[in-house]
Amino acid sequence: MSTSDSENLSVKLFKHTKFARETSTIVGSTTKAKKESNNAIDGDSDSHWYRVLRRPQWVWQGVDPIDMEETLARIAASDNDRTHDNQLDTVVGYRSGNWAYEWTQSGMRQQRIAQEYDEKGSKEAAANAWLRTSTYFSIAGYPHLKGDTLALQAETLANKAFHSAIDKLPYKVKSVVAQVDGKALEGFLYLPHTDSPLPVVIVSGGLDSLQTDLWRLFETYFAPANIAMLTIDMPSIGRSAHWNLSEDSSRLHQAMLNELASVPWVDHHRVGFLGVRFAANAAVRMAFVEQNRVKSCVSIGGMLHAMLVDIKKLNAAPAMYLDSIASRMGKGSASDAMLTQLQALSLKNQGLLTGRRTKVPVLALNLENDPVCPKTDNQLAALYSHGGKAMTLPNKPIHDGYHRAMLETMKWFAKTL
Repeated sequence: MSTSDSENLSVKLFKHTKFARETSTIVGSTTKAKKESNNAIDGDSDSHWYRVLRRPQWVWQGVDPIDMEETLARIAASDNDRTHDNQLDTVVGYRSGNWAYEWTQSGMRQQRIAQEYDEKGSKEAAANAWLRTSTYFSIAGYPHLKGDTLALQAETLANKAFHSAIDKLPYKVKSVVAQVDGKALEGFLYLPHTDSPLPVVIVSGGLDSLQTDLWRLFETYFAPANIAMLTIDMPSIGRSAHWNLSEDSSRLHQAMLNELASVPWVDHHRVGFLGVRFAANAAVRMAFVEQNRVKSCVSIGGMLHAMLVDIKKLNAAPAMYLDSIASRMGKGSASDAMLTQLQALSLKNQGLLTGRRTKVPVLALNLENDPVCPKTDNQLAALYSHGGKAMTLPNKPIHDGYHRAMLETMKWFAKTL
């Protein structure tokens, strides 16, 4: 795609969006100042920003730290109208200072770099630049709420950039499609090689990130361990947008597990699951409902029980989180009634973390003083699993927490897969 083509696409996508709804109003949970927190899994929540800022994670995903701070500074310095005067990233309309606008502009600059590498025939540099571009566009749509027009258009650009990278990578990325309710559910299968069937781990991020954001996990951790990685979006986001989140949080994961039997590059008798935050709810659920077909499971900071049943804890969470949960459940607002409904998603309330132990070994990781996953949840997951293990990792230094969690994860998969 030439520079002018891609810029024309951007212009076309955002043409009628001057008056698009601003992200914080899509669900519109109460925006009163909540307790600020920072940790390696979520990033920083600060009352002056609607979005939780994931600086360490974005840098790890390839975003240039200087570029990131400049983009955030442009958002903060804008004189344009905001939905909430005290929240810097709530500039209304697709124009300077608006979150989607500023991150898309930064993404376009990255895209030009990728296209220059393409023109020079520098395949590897081009692939990395396209993946970085995809990350910038994905951040432009963050937290990807349903009905957020600007986010949807940023996602279109992120997908285009991701596909521009795929055929230039030193490893293989294949599309795997399962059918659910007569609709196509697409995941991406990353393979270090295609010489022989490989063990595979099915991975999902949280409720506010796209599966295309997960490529770095494969490059850094799974490929060196010679393990394939299959990504899948959580319900109601990205390629799983057709389905809402329900108490059967692992329904789409189950469909993908069924599909693996017909995929020639993987050994469907050696399948693991990995989930972060809410995706860990689905991963651990799979360890119980499919214990004859799942070999191993890891939960990182999993939202398994405590956070789902404690209204006080939920009300103390950043508004963006409550909005993301409401959006995934197909709700118009994060009302007290919706928060009460979350109790049905607790794996303890579903009788899984109370009855018979699963034969799948579960590694449950959390961080010290984890606001979402207390030690009790971690210990429950380990206790109700044969060969299970609970570990609490230090939360400082913040940029290290995620890396340490992944090192423990890979040790676990090497041992159990």
